[in-house]
Amino acid sequence: MSNASPLPVVIVGGGFSGAMLAARLAERGQASVLIEQGGVFGPGVAYSTPLDAHRLNVRAGRMSAVADRPADFADWLTTHHPDQADADGFAPRRLYGLYVSDRLAGGEAAHPGLIQRLTGAVVAIQGQAVVLTDGARVEGRAVVLATGNPTPRTAADGGGRVVADPWASDVLTRVRPEDDILILGAGLTMVDVLLALQAQGWRGRATAVSRRGLLPRAHGPRHDAPLDLLPSALTGHLSARLATARRLARDHGWRRVMEGYRPITRDLWRAASEAERGRFLRHLRPWWDVHRHRIAPEIGAELDSLLAAGRLSVRAGRIQAVQAADASVTLRMTARGGEAQSLSAPWLIDCTGPGHDAAAAPLTAALVASGRARIAASGLGLDLDEDGRVLHADGAPDSTLYVLGPPARAAFWETVAVPDIRQRIEALTERLTA
Repeated sequence: MSNASPLPVVIVGGGFSGAMLAARLAERGQASVLIEQGGVFGPGVAYSTPLDAHRLNVRAGRMSAVADRPADFADWLTTHHPDQADADGFAPRRLYGLYVSDRLAGGEAAHPGLIQRLTGAVVAIQGQAVVLTDGARVEGRAVVLATGNPTPRTAADGGGRVVADPWASDVLTRVRPEDDILILGAGLTMVDVLLALQAQGWRGRATAVSRRGLLPRAHGPRHDAPLDLLPSALTGHLSARLATARRLARDHGWRRVMEGYRPITRDLWRAASEAERGRFLRHLRPWWDVHRHRIAPEIGAELDSLLAAGRLSVRAGRIQAVQAADASVTLRMTARGGEAQSLSAPWLIDCTGPGHDAAAAPLTAALVASGRARIAASGLGLDLDEDGRVLHADGAPDSTLYVLGPPARAAFWETVAVPDIRQRIEALTERLTA
Protein backbone atom coordinates (compact mmCIF):
# COMPACT_ATOMS: atom_id res chain seq x y z
CA MET A 1 0.00 0.00 0.00
CA SER A 2 1.35 3.41 -0.94
CA ASN A 3 2.31 5.91 1.73
CA ALA A 4 3.12 8.74 -0.67
CA SER A 5 4.29 12.07 0.70
CA PRO A 6 2.81 15.44 -0.35
CA LEU A 7 6.40 16.60 -0.89
CA PRO A 8 7.83 15.57 -4.26
CA VAL A 9 10.85 13.38 -4.90
CA VAL A 10 13.43 15.55 -6.69
CA ILE A 11 15.03 13.60 -9.54
CA VAL A 12 18.20 15.04 -11.06
CA GLY A 13 18.46 13.71 -14.61
CA GLY A 14 15.66 13.19 -17.10
CA GLY A 15 17.04 10.27 -19.14
CA PHE A 16 15.76 6.71 -18.95
CA SER A 17 16.50 6.17 -15.24
CA GLY A 18 15.01 9.43 -14.01
CA ALA A 19 12.03 9.50 -16.37
CA MET A 20 10.99 5.92 -15.68
CA LEU A 21 11.35 6.44 -11.93
CA ALA A 22 9.07 9.48 -12.18
CA ALA A 23 6.50 7.46 -14.13
CA ARG A 24 6.61 4.61 -11.63
CA LEU A 25 6.32 6.96 -8.65
CA ALA A 26 3.28 8.61 -10.25
CA GLU A 27 1.63 5.21 -10.58
CA ARG A 28 2.05 4.84 -6.83
CA GLY A 29 0.66 8.32 -6.12
CA GLN A 30 3.99 9.98 -5.35
CA ALA A 31 4.76 13.35 -6.91
CA SER A 32 8.17 14.11 -8.37
CA VAL A 33 10.07 16.96 -9.99
CA LEU A 34 12.12 15.74 -12.94
CA ILE A 35 15.05 18.05 -13.69
CA GLU A 36 16.90 17.76 -17.00
CA GLN A 37 19.61 20.15 -18.09
CA GLY A 38 19.12 19.60 -21.83
CA GLY A 39 15.36 19.98 -21.80
CA VAL A 40 14.69 16.65 -23.57
CA PHE A 41 12.98 14.26 -21.17
CA GLY A 42 13.02 10.49 -21.57
CA PRO A 43 15.51 9.21 -24.17
CA GLY A 44 18.77 10.41 -22.63
CA VAL A 45 21.98 10.16 -24.65
CA ALA A 46 21.70 6.45 -25.42
CA TYR A 47 18.25 6.60 -27.02
CA SER A 48 18.45 10.03 -28.66
CA THR A 49 20.38 8.84 -31.71
CA PRO A 50 18.48 9.43 -34.99
CA LEU A 51 20.22 6.52 -36.76
CA ASP A 52 18.39 3.24 -37.18
CA ALA A 53 21.82 1.60 -37.51
CA HIS A 54 22.24 2.18 -33.76
CA ARG A 55 20.47 -0.88 -32.38
CA LEU A 56 19.55 -2.02 -28.90
CA ASN A 57 22.03 -4.38 -27.29
CA VAL A 58 19.19 -6.38 -25.71
CA ARG A 59 16.36 -8.16 -27.53
CA ALA A 60 13.15 -6.15 -27.73
CA GLY A 61 11.20 -8.73 -25.75
CA ARG A 62 13.43 -8.11 -22.73
CA MET A 63 13.40 -4.30 -22.86
CA SER A 64 10.18 -3.43 -21.06
CA ALA A 65 10.59 -0.40 -18.82
CA VAL A 66 8.10 -1.90 -16.37
CA ALA A 67 9.03 -4.85 -14.17
CA ASP A 68 5.53 -6.33 -13.94
CA ARG A 69 4.73 -5.91 -17.66
CA PRO A 70 7.57 -7.77 -19.44
CA ALA A 71 6.00 -7.41 -22.91
CA ASP A 72 5.37 -3.67 -22.61
CA PHE A 73 7.96 -2.55 -25.17
CA ALA A 74 7.23 -5.41 -27.57
CA ASP A 75 3.52 -4.56 -27.42
CA TRP A 76 4.32 -0.87 -28.00
CA LEU A 77 6.28 -1.81 -31.13
CA THR A 78 3.37 -3.90 -32.38
CA THR A 79 1.04 -0.93 -31.99
CA HIS A 80 3.26 1.90 -33.21
CA HIS A 81 5.95 0.31 -35.40
CA PRO A 82 4.70 -3.11 -36.52
CA ASP A 83 7.54 -3.41 -39.06
CA GLN A 84 9.94 -3.62 -36.09
CA ALA A 85 7.71 -5.78 -33.89
CA ASP A 86 10.08 -8.70 -33.40
CA ALA A 87 10.46 -9.63 -29.74
CA ASP A 88 13.63 -11.59 -30.55
CA GLY A 89 15.10 -8.78 -32.65
CA PHE A 90 17.18 -5.73 -31.77
CA ALA A 91 15.10 -2.65 -32.49
CA PRO A 92 16.61 0.75 -33.34
CA ARG A 93 17.48 2.69 -30.21
CA ARG A 94 15.64 5.65 -31.71
CA LEU A 95 12.37 3.76 -31.31
CA TYR A 96 13.17 2.88 -27.73
CA GLY A 97 13.65 6.57 -27.02
CA LEU A 98 10.17 7.23 -28.41
CA TYR A 99 8.80 4.43 -26.23
CA VAL A 100 10.35 5.94 -23.09
CA SER A 101 8.97 9.38 -24.01
CA ASP A 102 5.52 7.87 -24.58
CA ARG A 103 5.58 6.10 -21.24
CA LEU A 104 6.56 9.31 -19.44
CA ALA A 105 3.81 11.26 -21.21
CA GLY A 106 1.33 8.49 -20.44
CA GLY A 107 2.20 8.72 -16.76
CA GLU A 108 1.64 12.47 -16.82
CA ALA A 109 -1.74 12.07 -18.54
CA ALA A 110 -2.93 9.30 -16.23
CA HIS A 111 -1.76 11.03 -13.06
CA PRO A 112 -2.14 14.80 -13.58
CA GLY A 113 0.11 16.99 -11.48
CA LEU A 114 2.30 14.20 -10.15
CA ILE A 115 5.18 14.70 -12.60
CA GLN A 116 6.65 18.17 -13.00
CA ARG A 117 9.28 18.68 -15.70
CA LEU A 118 11.90 21.31 -15.04
CA THR A 119 14.67 22.35 -17.45
CA GLY A 120 17.85 23.48 -15.73
CA ALA A 121 21.21 22.48 -14.30
CA VAL A 122 21.56 21.52 -10.65
CA VAL A 123 24.63 23.11 -9.05
CA ALA A 124 24.15 22.16 -5.40
CA ILE A 125 22.30 19.78 -3.09
CA GLN A 126 21.32 21.26 0.26
CA GLY A 127 19.53 18.93 2.61
CA GLN A 128 16.47 17.66 0.76
CA ALA A 129 16.58 20.48 -1.78
CA VAL A 130 18.52 21.24 -4.95
CA VAL A 131 19.71 24.59 -6.25
CA LEU A 132 19.76 25.44 -9.96
CA THR A 133 22.12 27.75 -11.84
CA ASP A 134 19.53 30.55 -11.82
CA GLY A 135 19.31 30.34 -8.04
CA ALA A 136 15.95 28.56 -7.98
CA ARG A 137 15.55 26.14 -5.11
CA VAL A 138 13.46 22.96 -5.37
CA GLU A 139 12.42 21.33 -2.09
CA GLY A 140 11.52 17.66 -1.82
CA ARG A 141 11.21 14.71 0.51
CA ALA A 142 14.29 13.09 -1.08
CA VAL A 143 16.77 13.69 -3.88
CA VAL A 144 17.65 11.03 -6.46
CA LEU A 145 20.74 11.47 -8.62
CA ALA A 146 19.98 9.83 -11.98
CA THR A 147 22.53 11.71 -14.06
CA GLY A 148 23.34 8.88 -16.49
CA ASN A 149 26.64 8.42 -18.30
CA PRO A 150 28.96 11.44 -18.56
CA THR A 151 31.08 12.04 -21.65
CA PRO A 152 34.56 10.48 -21.98
CA ARG A 153 37.43 12.31 -20.29
CA THR A 154 40.56 10.64 -21.63
CA ALA A 155 41.25 13.08 -24.48
CA ALA A 156 39.34 16.12 -23.24
CA ASP A 157 42.28 18.48 -23.83
CA GLY A 158 43.62 17.10 -27.09
CA GLY A 159 43.01 20.09 -29.35
CA GLY A 160 40.89 20.74 -32.44
CA ARG A 161 41.73 17.45 -34.17
CA VAL A 162 40.47 15.45 -31.20
CA VAL A 163 36.79 14.59 -30.86
CA ALA A 164 36.50 14.48 -27.08
CA ASP A 165 32.73 13.89 -26.99
CA PRO A 166 31.57 11.57 -29.78
CA TRP A 167 27.93 12.24 -28.83
CA ALA A 168 28.08 16.00 -29.35
CA SER A 169 25.67 17.13 -32.05
CA ASP A 170 27.05 16.86 -35.61
CA VAL A 171 30.64 16.52 -34.37
CA LEU A 172 31.35 13.50 -36.60
CA THR A 173 30.33 15.41 -39.74
CA ARG A 174 33.78 17.04 -39.60
CA VAL A 175 35.28 13.71 -40.66
CA ARG A 176 35.57 13.65 -44.46
CA PRO A 177 34.69 10.47 -46.40
CA GLU A 178 38.34 9.67 -47.16
CA ASP A 179 39.78 10.52 -43.71
CA ASP A 180 41.50 7.87 -41.63
CA ILE A 181 40.79 8.02 -37.91
CA LEU A 182 42.31 6.93 -34.62
CA ILE A 183 39.96 5.75 -31.88
CA LEU A 184 40.69 5.51 -28.17
CA GLY A 185 38.79 2.50 -26.88
CA ALA A 186 37.36 -0.52 -28.67
CA GLY A 187 34.02 -0.99 -26.92
CA LEU A 188 30.39 -0.10 -27.56
CA THR A 189 31.04 3.61 -28.09
CA MET A 190 33.57 2.78 -30.81
CA VAL A 191 30.97 0.57 -32.51
CA ASP A 192 28.41 3.39 -32.47
CA VAL A 193 30.93 5.86 -33.91
CA LEU A 194 31.85 3.52 -36.77
CA LEU A 195 28.18 2.96 -37.59
CA ALA A 196 27.51 6.71 -37.57
CA LEU A 197 30.47 7.36 -39.88
CA GLN A 198 29.36 4.58 -42.22
CA ALA A 199 25.90 6.15 -42.40
CA GLN A 200 27.37 9.46 -43.60
CA GLY A 201 29.42 7.81 -46.38
CA TRP A 202 32.77 7.47 -44.66
CA ARG A 203 35.12 5.04 -46.42
CA GLY A 204 38.42 5.60 -44.62
CA ARG A 205 40.29 3.35 -42.22
CA ALA A 206 40.06 3.23 -38.43
CA THR A 207 42.67 2.12 -35.91
CA ALA A 208 41.30 1.50 -32.42
CA VAL A 209 43.61 1.37 -29.42
CA SER A 210 42.64 -0.14 -26.08
CA ARG A 211 44.45 -1.69 -23.15
CA ARG A 212 43.53 -5.27 -24.12
CA GLY A 213 42.57 -4.92 -27.77
CA LEU A 214 39.23 -6.68 -27.23
CA LEU A 215 36.10 -6.12 -29.32
CA PRO A 216 32.50 -6.59 -28.08
CA ARG A 217 31.09 -10.03 -28.77
CA ALA A 218 27.78 -10.49 -30.58
CA HIS A 219 24.56 -12.12 -29.45
CA GLY A 220 23.68 -15.47 -30.96
CA PRO A 221 20.81 -15.92 -33.43
CA ARG A 222 18.38 -16.57 -30.56
CA HIS A 223 18.24 -15.98 -26.83
CA ASP A 224 20.51 -18.37 -24.95
CA ALA A 225 18.93 -20.14 -22.00
CA PRO A 226 20.76 -19.36 -18.75
CA LEU A 227 22.95 -22.15 -17.44
CA ASP A 228 22.54 -23.40 -13.88
CA LEU A 229 25.95 -22.52 -12.52
CA LEU A 230 27.93 -24.87 -10.31
CA PRO A 231 28.65 -23.77 -6.72
CA SER A 232 32.34 -23.57 -7.61
CA ALA A 233 31.49 -20.82 -10.11
CA LEU A 234 29.83 -18.73 -7.40
CA THR A 235 31.91 -19.13 -4.23
CA GLY A 236 35.52 -19.47 -3.23
CA HIS A 237 38.63 -17.84 -4.61
CA LEU A 238 38.17 -15.70 -7.72
CA SER A 239 40.68 -17.71 -9.75
CA ALA A 240 38.85 -20.97 -8.95
CA ARG A 241 35.51 -19.43 -9.97
CA LEU A 242 37.08 -18.28 -13.22
CA ALA A 243 38.41 -21.78 -13.94
CA THR A 244 34.94 -23.24 -13.43
CA ALA A 245 33.32 -20.58 -15.61
CA ARG A 246 35.80 -21.27 -18.42
CA ARG A 247 35.11 -24.99 -18.23
CA LEU A 248 31.35 -24.41 -18.30
CA ALA A 249 31.77 -22.04 -21.26
CA ARG A 250 33.75 -24.68 -23.13
CA ASP A 251 31.16 -27.38 -22.42
CA HIS A 252 27.92 -25.39 -22.74
CA GLY A 253 28.74 -22.13 -24.55
CA TRP A 254 29.91 -18.84 -23.07
CA ARG A 255 26.62 -17.05 -23.77
CA ARG A 256 24.71 -19.49 -21.57
CA VAL A 257 27.26 -19.00 -18.80
CA MET A 258 26.90 -15.21 -18.99
CA GLU A 259 23.10 -15.54 -18.92
CA GLY A 260 23.47 -17.69 -15.81
CA TYR A 261 25.45 -14.96 -14.10
CA ARG A 262 23.17 -12.14 -15.18
CA PRO A 263 20.39 -12.37 -12.53
CA ILE A 264 22.83 -12.88 -9.65
CA THR A 265 25.63 -10.47 -10.61
CA ARG A 266 24.41 -7.79 -8.22
CA ASP A 267 24.35 -10.23 -5.29
CA LEU A 268 27.80 -11.56 -6.12
CA TRP A 269 29.18 -8.03 -6.33
CA ARG A 270 27.58 -7.00 -3.04
CA ALA A 271 28.98 -10.10 -1.33
CA ALA A 272 32.51 -9.63 -2.70
CA SER A 273 35.23 -8.16 -0.51
CA GLU A 274 36.97 -4.97 -1.56
CA ALA A 275 40.06 -7.02 -2.38
CA GLU A 276 38.01 -9.31 -4.65
CA ARG A 277 36.38 -6.36 -6.37
CA GLY A 278 39.79 -4.83 -6.94
CA ARG A 279 41.18 -8.01 -8.50
CA PHE A 280 38.13 -8.30 -10.73
CA LEU A 281 38.48 -4.71 -11.93
CA ARG A 282 42.22 -5.02 -12.56
CA HIS A 283 42.28 -8.37 -14.30
CA LEU A 284 38.85 -9.56 -15.46
CA ARG A 285 36.79 -6.49 -16.23
CA PRO A 286 37.74 -6.14 -19.94
CA TRP A 287 36.74 -9.74 -20.65
CA TRP A 288 33.57 -9.40 -18.60
CA ASP A 289 32.54 -6.26 -20.49
CA VAL A 290 32.95 -7.67 -24.01
CA HIS A 291 31.05 -10.87 -23.17
CA ARG A 292 28.39 -9.36 -20.93
CA HIS A 293 27.50 -6.23 -22.97
CA ARG A 294 27.01 -7.79 -26.38
CA ILE A 295 26.00 -6.25 -29.69
CA ALA A 296 23.26 -7.30 -32.11
CA PRO A 297 24.26 -10.06 -34.56
CA GLU A 298 23.85 -7.75 -37.56
CA ILE A 299 26.16 -5.19 -35.92
CA GLY A 300 28.69 -7.93 -35.25
CA ALA A 301 28.58 -8.84 -38.94
CA GLU A 302 29.24 -5.19 -39.84
CA LEU A 303 32.33 -5.16 -37.62
CA ASP A 304 33.55 -8.39 -39.18
CA SER A 305 33.19 -6.83 -42.64
CA LEU A 306 35.25 -3.79 -41.64
CA LEU A 307 37.95 -6.04 -40.19
CA ALA A 308 38.02 -8.28 -43.26
CA ALA A 309 38.27 -5.28 -45.59
CA GLY A 310 41.20 -3.86 -43.64
CA ARG A 311 39.23 -0.76 -42.72
CA LEU A 312 39.32 -1.53 -39.00
CA SER A 313 42.31 -2.68 -36.99
CA VAL A 314 42.59 -3.01 -33.22
CA ARG A 315 45.79 -2.60 -31.23
CA ALA A 316 46.45 -3.38 -27.58
CA GLY A 317 48.58 -1.01 -25.56
CA ARG A 318 48.87 1.91 -23.19
CA ILE A 319 48.42 5.48 -24.37
CA GLN A 320 51.40 7.67 -23.56
CA ALA A 321 50.61 10.98 -25.24
CA VAL A 322 48.29 12.69 -27.73
CA GLN A 323 49.73 15.50 -29.84
CA ALA A 324 47.45 17.47 -32.14
CA ALA A 325 48.61 19.62 -35.05
CA ASP A 326 46.69 21.73 -37.54
CA ALA A 327 45.89 18.89 -39.96
CA SER A 328 46.54 15.71 -37.97
CA VAL A 329 46.86 14.15 -34.54
CA THR A 330 49.55 11.76 -33.32
CA LEU A 331 49.02 9.08 -30.72
CA ARG A 332 52.05 7.71 -28.92
CA MET A 333 51.56 4.35 -27.23
CA THR A 334 53.35 1.40 -25.71
CA ALA A 335 52.17 -1.85 -27.26
CA ARG A 336 51.46 -4.92 -25.12
CA GLY A 337 54.92 -6.32 -25.89
CA GLY A 338 56.61 -3.13 -24.67
CA GLU A 339 57.34 -1.62 -28.10
CA ALA A 340 56.88 2.12 -28.47
CA GLN A 341 54.63 3.01 -31.39
CA SER A 342 53.42 6.23 -33.00
CA LEU A 343 50.16 6.47 -34.96
CA SER A 344 48.91 9.48 -36.94
CA ALA A 345 45.64 10.36 -38.66
CA PRO A 346 43.54 13.44 -39.44
CA TRP A 347 41.28 12.72 -36.44
CA LEU A 348 41.31 11.05 -33.03
CA ILE A 349 37.97 10.16 -31.42
CA ASP A 350 37.67 9.43 -27.71
CA CYS A 351 35.53 6.31 -27.29
CA THR A 352 36.91 5.25 -23.91
CA GLY A 353 33.44 5.20 -22.39
CA PRO A 354 31.71 7.20 -19.67
CA GLY A 355 34.01 9.47 -17.69
CA HIS A 356 32.57 8.75 -14.25
CA ASP A 357 34.55 10.65 -11.62
CA ALA A 358 32.46 11.49 -8.58
CA ALA A 359 35.46 13.09 -6.91
CA ALA A 360 35.85 15.62 -9.74
CA ALA A 361 32.25 16.32 -10.82
CA PRO A 362 31.26 19.57 -9.03
CA LEU A 363 27.91 18.33 -7.73
CA THR A 364 29.21 15.14 -6.11
CA ALA A 365 32.63 16.55 -5.22
CA ALA A 366 30.88 19.08 -2.98
CA LEU A 367 29.02 16.26 -1.24
CA VAL A 368 32.29 14.44 -0.62
CA ALA A 369 34.02 17.57 0.63
CA SER A 370 31.22 18.24 3.12
CA GLY A 371 31.26 14.66 4.42
CA ARG A 372 27.74 13.93 3.22
CA ALA A 373 29.17 11.39 0.76
CA ARG A 374 32.32 9.34 0.29
CA ILE A 375 34.01 7.64 -2.63
CA ALA A 376 33.73 3.83 -2.72
CA ALA A 377 36.93 1.88 -2.13
CA SER A 378 36.71 0.59 -5.71
CA GLY A 379 36.95 4.15 -7.01
CA LEU A 380 33.92 3.57 -9.25
CA GLY A 381 31.78 6.30 -7.72
CA LEU A 382 29.94 7.28 -4.57
CA ASP A 383 29.65 4.67 -1.84
CA LEU A 384 26.07 3.46 -1.43
CA ASP A 385 24.20 0.96 0.69
CA GLU A 386 22.09 -1.89 -0.69
CA ASP A 387 19.12 0.46 -1.10
CA GLY A 388 21.08 2.97 -3.17
CA ARG A 389 21.35 5.49 -0.32
CA VAL A 390 24.47 7.65 -0.26
CA LEU A 391 26.80 6.82 2.64
CA HIS A 392 28.23 9.66 4.69
CA ALA A 393 31.94 9.89 5.46
CA ASP A 394 31.28 7.94 8.69
CA GLY A 395 29.39 5.20 6.81
CA ALA A 396 25.89 6.23 7.91
CA PRO A 397 23.25 6.05 5.13
CA ASP A 398 21.50 9.24 4.06
CA SER A 399 17.77 8.55 4.03
CA THR A 400 17.08 11.50 1.71
CA LEU A 401 19.80 11.10 -0.95
CA TYR A 402 19.86 8.25 -3.49
CA VAL A 403 21.75 7.33 -6.67
CA LEU A 404 20.11 5.50 -9.57
CA GLY A 405 21.40 4.12 -12.86
CA PRO A 406 24.99 4.10 -14.18
CA PRO A 407 26.40 6.37 -11.42
CA ALA A 408 25.45 3.64 -8.89
CA ARG A 409 27.87 1.09 -10.36
CA ALA A 410 30.17 1.11 -7.30
CA ALA A 411 27.36 -0.46 -5.27
CA PHE A 412 25.67 -2.70 -7.83
CA TRP A 413 28.21 -3.08 -10.69
CA GLU A 414 25.62 -4.06 -13.32
CA THR A 415 23.45 -0.95 -13.44
CA VAL A 416 23.73 0.16 -17.06
CA ALA A 417 21.35 -2.07 -19.05
CA VAL A 418 17.60 -1.49 -18.92
CA PRO A 419 16.74 -4.86 -17.27
CA ASP A 420 19.11 -4.02 -14.38
CA ILE A 421 18.00 -0.39 -13.98
CA ARG A 422 14.38 -1.54 -14.12
CA GLN A 423 14.93 -3.66 -11.01
CA ARG A 424 16.53 -0.74 -9.18
CA ILE A 425 13.63 1.55 -10.15
CA GLU A 426 11.17 -0.94 -8.70
CA ALA A 427 13.12 -1.27 -5.45
CA LEU A 428 13.55 2.49 -5.10
CA THR A 429 9.88 3.12 -5.81
CA GLU A 430 8.94 0.73 -3.02
CA ARG A 431 11.27 2.51 -0.62
CA LEU A 432 10.09 6.01 -1.51
CA THR A 433 6.38 5.20 -1.31
CA ALA A 434 6.06 2.71 1.55
